Amino acid sequence: MQSNADAAMGPGRESSHEPQLTLRALVTGMVIGGVLAPCNIYTGLKIGWSFNMSIAAALIGLALWRLMEVFGVRRFGLMENTINQTAASAAAAIVSSGLAAPIPALALVNGTQLSWAWLACWLFVVSFLGVMVAVGLRRQMLLRSGLPFPAGMATAQTLREIYSHGAEATARVRVLFASLTLAAALKLGQEFMFTVSRWSPTLTLPGRSASLHNLGFALDPSLLMIGFGAIVGLKVGLSLLLGALIAWGWIGPWTIARGWTEPGAPEAVWFGPMVEWLLWPGVALMVSASLTTVVAAGWHRHRRREPLAGIETAAAIGEVPAAWFRSGAVIAGLISVVAQMALFGIALYAAVIATLLAFGLAIVAARVAGETGITPIGATGKVTQVSFAVITPGNISNNLMAANVTGGATDQCADLLHDLKAGMLLGAAPRFQAIAQLFGVATGALVGSAAYLLLIPDPHSMLLTPEWPAPAVATWKAVAEVLQGGAGSLPPGSVSALIVAAIAGVALALIAELVPTWGRWMPSGSAMGLAFVIPAWNSVSLFLGALIGAALSRLAPHWAARFLLAIAAGLVAGESLAGIAAAASRLLRGV
Repeated sequence: MQSNADAAMGPGRESSHEPQLTLRALVTGMVIGGVLAPCNIYTGLKIGWSFNMSIAAALIGLALWRLMEVFGVRRFGLMENTINQTAASAAAAIVSSGLAAPIPALALVNGTQLSWAWLACWLFVVSFLGVMVAVGLRRQMLLRSGLPFPAGMATAQTLREIYSHGAEATARVRVLFASLTLAAALKLGQEFMFTVSRWSPTLTLPGRSASLHNLGFALDPSLLMIGFGAIVGLKVGLSLLLGALIAWGWIGPWTIARGWTEPGAPEAVWFGPMVEWLLWPGVALMVSASLTTVVAAGWHRHRRREPLAGIETAAAIGEVPAAWFRSGAVIAGLISVVAQMALFGIALYAAVIATLLAFGLAIVAARVAGETGITPIGATGKVTQVSFAVITPGNISNNLMAANVTGGATDQCADLLHDLKAGMLLGAAPRFQAIAQLFGVATGALVGSAAYLLLIPDPHSMLLTPEWPAPAVATWKAVAEVLQGGAGSLPPGSVSALIVAAIAGVALALIAELVPTWGRWMPSGSAMGLAFVIPAWNSVSLFLGALIGAALSRLAPHWAARFLLAIAAGLVAGESLAGIAAAASRLLRGV
């Protein structure tokens, strides 16, 4: 599978003459990541959303070292900046290792609050597991499947443009910064000066009491999602739109009519009550489609004895040695099991199952993130929560922290794969990026745990309040409490929907992989499943971005080849940077 822009960028080659894993590159990434991690923790607890910090870290790192060049310091090279952004984004992504969901949820349920040292250890353990999974998945996801990993592509394009020279490079940089400025200005304007609401037509569906507004079908003023859509391509965009129409336009209202879901207020968006039912078929569709694709692709290539693509041979330079990966995977699995037993009293057999689930579900999350740019941390976590409702029924602590292993591992896995995509396109050595990711994880664990404990010293009185709504915490806590009675506590009708969705995911993936003449027309089951668990307006925006990108590529192919990815990367970078600035501003103002 290839995105609109993948072919345009082409594979990079490792620059043997240019330093990569230097001390200053590592330290720069760790320092920047240590500064950005609290921003993600703040936004995660405020709105349940965090930002990919790769582009922000790359631009900040370049700016810092450009200032140092005035004093005669050697130029901060492209490869060093690639290492910097890898370490920084890993540190900033530590929020998804539990700080904005299962860890505070556990504190609310039974008062468990780890000390700074033990919390940092736990965050490192679950993140280390994800790093090792990403190393193992690199060849399958990036080289064989060629997934776009849009955040990685946007990072690579941004770095490539700001380090390029000549008239053509200058023109692309100008376009990139113009789109960056536009996206940043719109985001900051909405934050500080004016409000741009989502717009949806005042249309009530025939024969139903739900309006398009209630179901979340709206135009959202997020240029970041438009940029992601242009990167992921039309097939993924159409799959997301189809999934949203099925989930929010058909199944959701049907569950309300059957009395399985309670509608919200007439003037509200009903995402909250509906997603509690829709996430089960959505997760089943994502899991079945992603795992079937990985298995079928391996079997198909083995049967046909296909040689490795040229890009894989070239990219093997600087590959993580197999012995490193095997040793790291064993160590990561062992310390995950030990940490679960020691810190939360999880039985040996349950800890082993949780670790194995993390490996399997990280594959699912990586596939979805590679296609759409969105990592379904919450959705994959729910799979573990349901599994542990059967394995250790009635034990909320086991339910939450086993799912924490899955969530933390899946996000660090996806984060590293985005960075490895950028590195592959720029020519960085994967082994150096993997090392940088581990240093970033260690920094994020130390700084992130301290920031969380400083921000939320008393979870019981501070969380789930107007000041700290913590929506992800509320969701994880609610699911754990609902499942105290075992898997039989799932919403009515959801088990049948889960089975049907799983069968559909397997069928879509098998046809796409094994019948090429049909496969190119088949929607992506992974993307469709994601549309079940995100607001419909996100799917609409991603589709619009993909449609605009495809139309420009068809109508003005030469112009699109020159500027489309630069514009998309600028939109992603602009809104991300503005979101970071707004979060930092709120943190300083105590809002």
